[in-house]
Amino acid sequence: MRTTSPIGLRRRSAIILPTVAALMAFGAAGCGSSDSSSTAQPSPSVSASAGAGVVAIRDPWVKAADKGMTAAFGTLVNDGDTDVTVTGATTDLSPMELHEMAMKDGKMVMQAKQGGIVIKAKSTHALEPGGDHLMLMNLTKPVQAGDELTFTLTFADGKTQQFSAVAKPFTGAQESYAPGHGEPMPSMSATPGMSMSPAS
Repeated sequence: MRTTSPIGLRRRSAIILPTVAALMAFGAAGCGSSDSSSTAQPSPSVSASAGAGVVAIRDPWVKAADKGMTAAFGTLVNDGDTDVTVTGATTDLSPMELHEMAMKDGKMVMQAKQGGIVIKAKSTHALEPGGDHLMLMNLTKPVQAGDELTFTLTFADGKTQQFSAVAKPFTGAQESYAPGHGEPMPSMSATPGMSMSPAS
């Protein structure tokens, strides 16, 4: 019977542990969800994690635009035990507003979101085209696919949190984030009953 010295066991453990850790990391990377809307687009990265701030921001991205308006999207994740309210957002590239899509006179219109964006405790809140989003109101320079923008969220309790988002081209849902965006862009067809004009 072959005996193993304590030194031999330590050596084997030193080899096995990094291998197991590498395999676990590879397995976790392979378990990520796929998002069909970002097919053949720059992959957005998770730029804020739970524990790094008030909320986590999953899959943040910005719609590429040459001028005028655009928007930032992603999923806000609240792992805490109390509701969290985003009351504002800023970036160096443009003044910003929190926006929503709402029904007005039988049409979907874009308007400022009164009271902020609430992320319920132990829940998520999607920022998406056709829904709540972070609106960049007047770009000072083009946002091109692959550009990375930094944003700062402000919360109702006065806390702030930064995150980064990568720009990608997007033409879905017939949005047009440009001045006079009540009219669809020439390359897009309007969805009946939907207007991107700010509500008055």
